[in-house]
Amino acid sequence: MSTATKSKDKTKLKLQPLGDRLVVKREAAEGKTAGGIVLPDTAKDKPTRGSVVAIGDGKLLDNGNRGALQVKVGDRVLFTSYAGENIEIGDEEYVLMSESEVLAVID
Repeated sequence: MSTATKSKDKTKLKLQPLGDRLVVKREAAEGKTAGGIVLPDTAKDKPTRGSVVAIGDGKLLDNGNRGALQVKVGDRVLFTSYAGENIEIGDEEYVLMSESEVLAVID
């Protein structure tokens, strides 16, 4: 299951993660604190939530079969701020991570 994203020149790129990897699009960073203080860009933490946009085929098991992933495209997930590798496609930023780095699925 791959994803296609459009860059500035409207060309489509396909990104297909392998094995038990998945591609997550981070949610937007919060611009204000709970007390109403506006944060500058340098003070914002990277969001630890996002939506799964592509998944791999599953982990290769010892018997040669593929283990099904527990997450699916469209799931909102919670992960640590240091999870995965940040990648940019066009002007969009994604995180390529292993399924084991996902902490929870958000309903």
